[in-house]
Amino acid sequence: MPIQVKFFASLRERMGRGEDQVDADAVTTVAQVWEFASDGEPLPANILMAVNHEHAESDHPVADGDEVAFFPPVTGG
Repeated sequence: MPIQVKFFASLRERMGRGEDQVDADAVTTVAQVWEFASDGEPLPANILMAVNHEHAESDHPVADGDEVAFFPPVTGG
């Protein structure tokens, strides 16, 4: 089962898609998921990440069937 990848807000526009899939055998961390899903683009320092709806850091491990989401920084006012 692949890892489901989701991009939100401006990242969706930047990537040209809202969802993707990554082969779970090819990655072990959230950072590697980003690398595969973004065609090698470096992980921006200010991106927020979640694994299975829980906040995660870039070195968080991923497993077969996980959902990994990437969000741009959130501002409010």
